[in-house]
Amino acid sequence: MLGDVDRQQSARAWLGRRDPTLPVIKPWAVDQNRVLKAPGGVTHVVLDTQGGLHGFELAKLVMNCDAILMPVCNSIFDRDSALACYEELQTLPRVASGRCRIGAFGMRVDARTKGAESLREWAAAAGIPFLGVLRETQLYVRSLEAGMTIFDLPGALTKADRQQWEPILQWLNPLLLTAVPQAPELESAPEAARPSIPASMLSRFLQEQRAARSAAREPHYLN
Repeated sequence: MLGDVDRQQSARAWLGRRDPTLPVIKPWAVDQNRVLKAPGGVTHVVLDTQGGLHGFELAKLVMNCDAILMPVCNSIFDRDSALACYEELQTLPRVASGRCRIGAFGMRVDARTKGAESLREWAAAAGIPFLGVLRETQLYVRSLEAGMTIFDLPGALTKADRQQWEPILQWLNPLLLTAVPQAPELESAPEAARPSIPASMLSRFLQEQRAARSAAREPHYLN
């Protein structure tokens, strides 16, 4: 289940684009008072939160969380904001007692730069558990526009990105297995047993990818 507590409601908008033939992700309409009690029959809830959340609003969310993932871009402003949030989280009872885990990862990292190294050094100096980096790629942009995730796309197309997600998923794995011990690993499931993407949707996605790469090679001019 996906809940959106961000004022922009971007996660909810993405879910509205999702094709009904894809694996189902249920929406969670979090009420204005943010009473975070999951409906019956739901095993896992992901909450998309806004940046800069702090104080009572942050504490209220963490009261029901088992894990917090902090995406951090490689900029001084993003790093400072993430560090301030991490330090505030450490003062909350659920985090301090170890009932809620925190992990950070680099987001939109350009492989041609030292962004990944800079983020690892920053996290180590701050004592923040660092799980890895996700590269800057149009695959994320195009999949979001289509209401899909990296894991809805063929493995051959997303191999590099799935590998980058692996340490994050491994970090979450104990929590996932505790809730659903019988759940099979997606990667170990037979190809025929995995959810398939409609051929027309995949074809359209690949065409858009080729068009985007072609456009990126053309020079752009500003007036």
